[in-house]
Amino acid sequence: MADSQAVIRIEELTRTYSEGDTAVHALRHVDLSVNPGEMLAIMGASGSGKSTLMNLLGCLDRPSSGRYRLDGLRVDEMNRRELADIRNTRIGFVFQGFNLLARTSALDNVELPLLYDRRGPKVDRVKLARAALERVGLADRLHHQPSELSGGQQQRVAIARALVMQPALLLADEPTGNLDTRTSLEVMALFQELNQAGMTILLVTHEHDIAECAGRLVELRDGKILRDQPVEARRDAVAELRDLPAGADE
Repeated sequence: MADSQAVIRIEELTRTYSEGDTAVHALRHVDLSVNPGEMLAIMGASGSGKSTLMNLLGCLDRPSSGRYRLDGLRVDEMNRRELADIRNTRIGFVFQGFNLLARTSALDNVELPLLYDRRGPKVDRVKLARAALERVGLADRLHHQPSELSGGQQQRVAIARALVMQPALLLADEPTGNLDTRTSLEVMALFQELNQAGMTILLVTHEHDIAECAGRLVELRDGKILRDQPVEARRDAVAELRDLPAGADE
């Protein structure tokens, strides 16, 4: 059970869409709490509600009813501008397709969120972006464009961009969906290292082996939580990567 300092606390969260005269219940009265420093995997079949839940947690959509507190702030009561500020300052996003600007260097891609920071005094954007790239192991790729980087390196740039604002929460949507086995392990090893350093991470995945890299698994079905339990035998992606034979990518 999460305590009063939970990074995420949702209560009775519901999302209903209208398709003509039909009401589609994408999420039904969901309760969930996530403590600082947890790494949680969200799974479920197509139509289970996992994408809806991720969109609500990421402040990309509004609930039909229920309450959502992020880092102690009542998100479900915020206006559009306040939600935009929350997305930029308290949530880091990592997507399956990387979403990098094609003709822009890794450094400039990572700087991008800092351009929209309205919290106060101007910061040294280059310094912060460089530090984020160094944190994900790309200190020697600062000025490379996405086309000059491997898929795993592009995802690391995307992770650095998500980290540069020092968010309370990192949301990853199918972060290994476009990657081979070795590169997937590299990305999950990085997530585990970030998690061990205190980062709170939620990832949506359809891959059981990826979910086993998390410490906790939440499975959705028909818009409800089917199970919420610790991962019994958590995979150590760092160790597996070290033991993976050279050339193994399947």
